[in-house]
Amino acid sequence: MRKLLILFIAFTATITAQKKDISLDDIWSNGTFSTNRLNAFHSMSIGDYYTILNSDRKTSNTSLDKYSYKTLEKVETIVDSKDLEEISSFESYHFNKDETKLLLGTDSEKIYRHSSKGIYYVYNIATKDLQLISGNQIQEPTFSPDGTKVAYVFENNIYYKNLSTDETVQLTNSGIKNKIINGITDWVYEEEFAFVRAFEWNASSDVIAYLSFDETEVPEFSMDIYGKALYPTQQVFKYPKAGEKNAKVTMRIVYVKQKDQAEIHLEKLKEFEYIPRFKWTNDPYTLSVTTLNRHQNDLNLFVVNVMEDEFKPKIILNETDKAYVDTTDNLTFLKDNSFIWTSENDGYNHIYHYNSSGKLLNQITRGNWEVTNYYGYDAVKKRIFFQSVEDGSINRTVYSIKLNGKDKKRLSSNTGTNNAAFSNSFNYYVNTYSDAATPTIYTLNEAQFGKQLKEIKNNKGLTEELSAYKMSPKEFFTLKTKNGDFNAWMIKPADFDPNKKYPLFMYQYSGPGSQSVANRWNSANDYWYQMLAQKGYIIACVDGRGTGLKGAAFKKVTYKELGKYEIEDQIEAAKELGKLDYIDQNNIGIWGWSYGGYMSSLAITKGADVFKMAIAVAPVTSWRFYDTVYTERYMQTPQENAFGYDDNSPINHVDKLKGAYLLVHGTGDDNVHVQNTTRMINALVEADKQFDLFVYPDRTHGINRGKNTRLHLYKKMTTFIDTHLQNTSNQTSITKEIKH
Repeated sequence: MRKLLILFIAFTATITAQKKDISLDDIWSNGTFSTNRLNAFHSMSIGDYYTILNSDRKTSNTSLDKYSYKTLEKVETIVDSKDLEEISSFESYHFNKDETKLLLGTDSEKIYRHSSKGIYYVYNIATKDLQLISGNQIQEPTFSPDGTKVAYVFENNIYYKNLSTDETVQLTNSGIKNKIINGITDWVYEEEFAFVRAFEWNASSDVIAYLSFDETEVPEFSMDIYGKALYPTQQVFKYPKAGEKNAKVTMRIVYVKQKDQAEIHLEKLKEFEYIPRFKWTNDPYTLSVTTLNRHQNDLNLFVVNVMEDEFKPKIILNETDKAYVDTTDNLTFLKDNSFIWTSENDGYNHIYHYNSSGKLLNQITRGNWEVTNYYGYDAVKKRIFFQSVEDGSINRTVYSIKLNGKDKKRLSSNTGTNNAAFSNSFNYYVNTYSDAATPTIYTLNEAQFGKQLKEIKNNKGLTEELSAYKMSPKEFFTLKTKNGDFNAWMIKPADFDPNKKYPLFMYQYSGPGSQSVANRWNSANDYWYQMLAQKGYIIACVDGRGTGLKGAAFKKVTYKELGKYEIEDQIEAAKELGKLDYIDQNNIGIWGWSYGGYMSSLAITKGADVFKMAIAVAPVTSWRFYDTVYTERYMQTPQENAFGYDDNSPINHVDKLKGAYLLVHGTGDDNVHVQNTTRMINALVEADKQFDLFVYPDRTHGINRGKNTRLHLYKKMTTFIDTHLQNTSNQTSITKEIKH
């Protein structure tokens, strides 16, 4: 029997040896494993059509092309840059409401994660005329609903262009850099509340609601920009760190024709710190405004009629939580101004329907699972379309359901990760599907029952390409520890031998509400993990407490103690995995980026007896250095919760460091400042602890700008792993089996 086993293993090893090794150049330079993607498309408001911005690499021309959902065939070219004298190409486009005009963006320049500025033109589709909005780089140009004007922000003030008269009108004049911002969010709102444009036209095109930020008392943060000049420059911007002053935000109204300004004094009804969302209802003069207190555990939804002589805001919905209330974009007003809302009221994220006064009409979805995406409401069929994890917390499935909560239909048929992009009519949707073993497939589906009409694009070519390489399946399982049962995955070497012991390299992110264990293609640097597996490592990932999609209680257990439970779970996960016969418990490493870098820094200090090495890329090392909105949502302020901040800061545990530790950071990181790494360095030096450090000049949080940057980073990390996570334990090999 033993001879047969030896022969089988030898035969398997021969087949594996014939396959190619994955290299870092394959991953980061050669594009060997690049996937076919569907170009970003926009569903048109009129008819079952969508548009795609196409580029010609040879000529650099761009065209905006119109396609039919029904046939997927191109119907017409709406505009081609080769026909425009003023511009050679355009990078973005936006239709007006009746889709007779376009905003075309050129010469864009990135500011922060979501924001940019550029030169914009209005293109009249019928006349083919091109009209310049401004000779300056402007932000967030937006058509008025009647298509006669374009509002935008320039140097922190709101303007509009009258397209008929070509007149430019300035609506605000208080904007000053690093002091007052009108109509654009400040840094922390952009990063944490994830929106940039902070002004909205009403349906009648005669009123603009906007946020104004007074940043005067917000402390400044500065970063040296080294560039290529003889002397470095500095980037200085307002950044409120935990416990410091935020910008004072006000909700304001400007009546466009008169240019009259008015402030809506919401604080008279309920004190607040943040206005994370505002939106016009279906009444053109009734505005909805969402506010949050500083702890972000008391959310209020206001409505106010802006035509009243004295504004009388009214609270129609209040949500409170012992921990925090999440902000979403899922508020939808129906024709009668009743509204759809998502909430964790019953312990899981679900969809609710309220009347215009805020009375609950119905909880539309319910169950011990989470709604993960709200796609919209079909007013004709009275159906809601959404995505959830009802099919298992590592999967995503598309459903529809009636407004009354009945007749739920599963639309996507494959188990894995399904994302839907619906036509404006909700007659069709494009489904994007993948799982851990299947590269992305795009299909056209009808929306009533989810029937697939046509496959648009697949990645069979990539699958064939990968068949020539040493690839191992990603195995999903539930890891049972003393702290609970957690979702996990593992990748083993292609020539895995259960009689050997292998070093274990763990990856995690672990941030609040996040998910790293997901059944989708290349979900977390999988090609790199495959490369490491072929070198003889086992790779594993475990989503511990605090991560998402398993209910509010599981997610919010970390409240006021970020890092405490998460690192306990990673330590226990490593111990449990180390008990497996084929894992070398003396050779366990861990790595992570951002929050994951924070966790790996805790692992090599608090978990020094378990982890032999750790890599931390762009890590938070003390939550005192991070911004107010994110940090205080989970921790309150340092003044209120000093112990929670300090007891779980890696800086305060450097004396425990035993293993190998690599710190990596970009000096141009405006999100997790390099200050986090410099303070960690000082603490390590004072504790006389040796470590490795690499700094990428001017690189931002993603460390991806510049030639070969990612390739360089992954080479460095791979070398570090090879150096410090070598398998030195006694291995039970086939040779030893034969000798015995």
